[in-house]
Amino acid sequence: MEVIILAGGFGTRLQSIVKNVPKPMADINGRPFLSFLLDYLINQKVKKVLLSVCYKHEAIENYFGFRYKNIEIGYVFETIPLGTGGAIREALKYVSDDNVIVLNGDTFFCINLSEMYDFHRGKRSNLTIAVKATENCSRYGAVIIQNDKIVQFEEKASNSFGYINGGIYIINSKVISSIIDEFGNQFSFERDFIQKIAKKINVFSYISNDYFIDIGIPEDYAIAKKELPCRVHT
Repeated sequence: MEVIILAGGFGTRLQSIVKNVPKPMADINGRPFLSFLLDYLINQKVKKVLLSVCYKHEAIENYFGFRYKNIEIGYVFETIPLGTGGAIREALKYVSDDNVIVLNGDTFFCINLSEMYDFHRGKRSNLTIAVKATENCSRYGAVIIQNDKIVQFEEKASNSFGYINGGIYIINSKVISSIIDEFGNQFSFERDFIQKIAKKINVFSYISNDYFIDIGIPEDYAIAKKELPCRVHT
């Protein structure tokens, strides 16, 4: 399994407490958040990761280099911020697998990647998104699902039960690469790309109730500092 991690975020909402480093390098009890993601991937038998980096990428390179434990690390550099969509478009140029896993570098969703991968292939999906049920969708927006397929997104979701995007994707690299260039250089994979193509190609949801945390806001970052060390075996 080839894995791309989107690690170029500025962490604007965290800058009051996480200064001078990219968001995936936010400190979690003396370790960067990204190291927990990599340990999770090691436990999932992943051997190679491609990091898409931009803002203060030197902090990531200097800490991890080209190997972390038994994971080989490669880098794709953004000279200007490309957004999640532009970052994925660039990273897909450097992968060889027909199906590639993409993780957001500021979320941790402890799913079984092998099971999600088998689900993706079994459905002959072009894009599979890991989703999680939540009692309040208002912060993330809701994913609307029919018969496992994702048919719609609601950005301004109500504070009621629904499914949210968990920040893990499996991409059919050939299919997605053939259409993603139409979106230009800088765009959001979530808002611009997925919402426009969801009804045109096979986009499936992989529903999981496993542990999920997003460190994008100070409140959840504080929760992650308490919970993550207990969740990941190093």
